[in-house]
Amino acid sequence: MKFYLLLSGLLFFTLLVDGQSLDELRKKKAKTNEQIKYTTRLLEEAKKNEKQTLNKYKILDKQIELRTSLITGINSEVGVLGEFIDQNAWLVSSLNADLEELKREYAAMIVFAQKNKTNYSKVLFILSSNSFNQAYKRIIYLKQYTEYRKRQAELIQWIRDLIQVKVVRLQEQRTQKETLLQSKKKEADQLTKEKKEQGVFLTTLQQKQKEFEKKLKEQQRIDAQLSREIQRIIEEEVKKAQEKAKKTGKAAPDMTPEERIISANFEQNRRRLPWPVERGVITDHFGVHQHPVLKNIQVKNNGVDISTVQGAKARAVFGGEVSRVFVVSGGNYAVIIRHGKFLTVYSNLVDVLVKSGDKVSIKQTIGTIGTDTEDDNKTVLKFQIWKENVKMNPEEWIAR
Repeated sequence: MKFYLLLSGLLFFTLLVDGQSLDELRKKKAKTNEQIKYTTRLLEEAKKNEKQTLNKYKILDKQIELRTSLITGINSEVGVLGEFIDQNAWLVSSLNADLEELKREYAAMIVFAQKNKTNYSKVLFILSSNSFNQAYKRIIYLKQYTEYRKRQAELIQWIRDLIQVKVVRLQEQRTQKETLLQSKKKEADQLTKEKKEQGVFLTTLQQKQKEFEKKLKEQQRIDAQLSREIQRIIEEEVKKAQEKAKKTGKAAPDMTPEERIISANFEQNRRRLPWPVERGVITDHFGVHQHPVLKNIQVKNNGVDISTVQGAKARAVFGGEVSRVFVVSGGNYAVIIRHGKFLTVYSNLVDVLVKSGDKVSIKQTIGTIGTDTEDDNKTVLKFQIWKENVKMNPEEWIAR
């Protein structure tokens, strides 16, 4: 019985750990479902324009990525539930075996008590003792024997109740698993449909190679202008710092105490920075990667593209000071905010609400994101993070 109790304790701990992992999987699944609902909304907005566009293709590609992730999560949840079911089935089997053994032991005690009841009474058993000490021991023995029988009866009832609880839980888990498998089939069917739709999109878009090459050159020109502006800011501020250092007699320029604090706080919030939009999905990632349509053409993104709804606002991801607000030729406004050593860049804005020198706080609205009415109402914020003149991957900084 001690072995059984130890085993039950270990199994309870295992189920507790697995229960925590199941909760995490379900939270992740709920979050992915929310993102899928949002991309579905963006797709519905985009499909109001019957033209096949790159923006529509990118949103659909993100939808496929999210649905694939959802199916992977469902598979993991099914796997954990499968382990639960196996463990509970084994536990029910073990408990039933223990129950049968206890019932046999208890029955044997009852039979023994009945047989000996006619031979002598408890009083006679005590009075027939050779000494007072022996009589005392016999009283203790009878008391312990009665308590033992009582505990055995209670233990039998406890195990019966536990089996009932486990059987009910087992049935619930099997129902949950069946529901998940049905959900997985539904998502897999939808994924197949979306991939087929994506294939049709791709074939149509590949026929517009010259149009995409022209747009790519325009985007490269805008990116180059942004990079030059950022480099100019850095050079100007380094020059100012050097002049200040000369006046104060320092050998090298240094940040102010306030700038050092802001810079350190910004770095400490890596992977925890809020998104630069209230709701959105990343439809173009950082770095060099294959163009989604043009064959053998690579594109470079100094930040990320975040697709959102028409009229969405851009907001500061951290407190800092506005270094520049300028117009990017063909690309609306861009705002650059300094956070100590770090710069955050928000481009494709209209109705900008800040100006150079303004102090901004975390999540403060800085402008409205521009919408391209000629490209199925595409509303995309281009967002970058720099550490002085080194480009950072924003996905490694903003919260998941």
